[in-house]
Amino acid sequence: MRERAKPRVAVFKMASCDGCQLQLLDAEEALLELAGAIDIVNFAEASSHIEPGPYDVTLVEGSVSTPELEEQVKQIRDQSRVLITIGACATSGGVQALRNLADTEAFVRTVYPTPAYVKTLERSHPISDFVKVDYELTGCPIDRGELLGALSALLAGSAPRLSTSPVCVECKRRGYVCVVVARGEPCLGPVTRTGCGALCPAFGRGCYGCFGPSQPPNTEALAKRFIALGLTPKQAADKFRFITGWAPAFREAADRLERGPRSAKEGATP
Repeated sequence: MRERAKPRVAVFKMASCDGCQLQLLDAEEALLELAGAIDIVNFAEASSHIEPGPYDVTLVEGSVSTPELEEQVKQIRDQSRVLITIGACATSGGVQALRNLADTEAFVRTVYPTPAYVKTLERSHPISDFVKVDYELTGCPIDRGELLGALSALLAGSAPRLSTSPVCVECKRRGYVCVVVARGEPCLGPVTRTGCGALCPAFGRGCYGCFGPSQPPNTEALAKRFIALGLTPKQAADKFRFITGWAPAFREAADRLERGPRSAKEGATP
């Protein structure tokens, strides 16, 4: 009897720091066990052995920030049966999406001695801006256990179950004192998806929103809480505009905060 072929898995990098790929490599024994059930045929971070598509499962890290990457991600999509984006950059544009709020050409002129040689998109985009994405694993970096769980679920023929609960749920599970209530520390935990084990609150710091918006995120209520804690609207907006600040829910919350004072003045009676 002919042996059944193993699923072919590929891992690609766009504009990123490689941290999410390293989460997979650092899985060590769990990765070796998983590798026995799949063929990792394209993973430049791990091996120079590269095979062309098609691929059964493809993991893509990083944002799309150049015309070349835009074309590449479209080709990857065409070669992939299941496409999973991994990390904040791939799912929401990442830290580099902070440039989306400024003049990209001015940045290029400031940083590079020969700006004419630099070809870049005006914005840093999540992968889903250009192609259909089947599953998104958020985080900066992603949670190793969630990634391995997602791959194992796909191997078993089922859809991965991804958490949408806020970090506050994880804080309660672990018995952590709420930094907002106890210390008056601005924290994105109430509107951020869990996945990090509530790492920052565990050390008395507010959540930075690394795993992106929970579902559904009550950003309006949290914005009001930030103002009550003494933050200016601009400072509160900056809390949302960080690692996953280009995610629609966080971007809209920041826009509302920055728009609010101006709108109130514009609508005032002279």
